[in-house]
Amino acid sequence: MSHVRVGSPFAIVQSVSPVAFVLTAAMVAYGLYTVFVSGPAMRAVAAERLSQAIADETKVFCEKFGMRAGTAEFLKCSDELAAVRHNQTERDHAADQGII
Repeated sequence: MSHVRVGSPFAIVQSVSPVAFVLTAAMVAYGLYTVFVSGPAMRAVAAERLSQAIADETKVFCEKFGMRAGTAEFLKCSDELAAVRHNQTERDHAADQGII
């Protein structure tokens, strides 16, 4: 790489090791890969796991009170739990924004 003369209004440029340059380029490439390729897949897996965890919690909670899966009572219990979760999410968002 080049050097800039002393007293120049430009920053002093020093030579960079080719190894450091290659490592930096590799890290940038890996970061871009993670963001654009792996990121969406990881978010999809996380969303699926969250959905399954919520379904499992709902099943355990409603069956704890005698409402078996597939019954009208279970459906009503599931809907009410969804409403409770939605309200809690709204409260969490409001708290994050400093509203409450």
